[in-house]
Amino acid sequence: MRRLELGDDTAAMLGIPVERTKVLLVVLGVVATAAVTAAAGPIVFVALAAPQIARRLTGHGASVDLAGSALVGAVLLLGADIAAQHAIPGVLLPTGAVTVCVGGAYLLVLLVRESRRG
Repeated sequence: MRRLELGDDTAAMLGIPVERTKVLLVVLGVVATAAVTAAAGPIVFVALAAPQIARRLTGHGASVDLAGSALVGAVLLLGADIAAQHAIPGVLLPTGAVTVCVGGAYLLVLLVRESRRG
């Protein structure tokens, strides 16, 4: 991955099969996300989105501190819980369903934006 950060041309000159490596990394990321969500439940999905959101809010590049990610995660979970309680009057939705919908949509937007940029 470090060699891919140098750019596609440089990575290719270093002998990295760029397109195949990118596809493999995306597949591994999806499998890891699916495994974590399946094992721990959908609320843990917040832990995947919170650092990404914190990074964009703070403007820091590669490093996001733990406190910022935790704060964003807490706000996301609180918002999801409130939305789950009040989205449909008389019906209590599972908080995990709201976190998956909102977090999944956000991560899809991130993937599309990154693929267009790169």
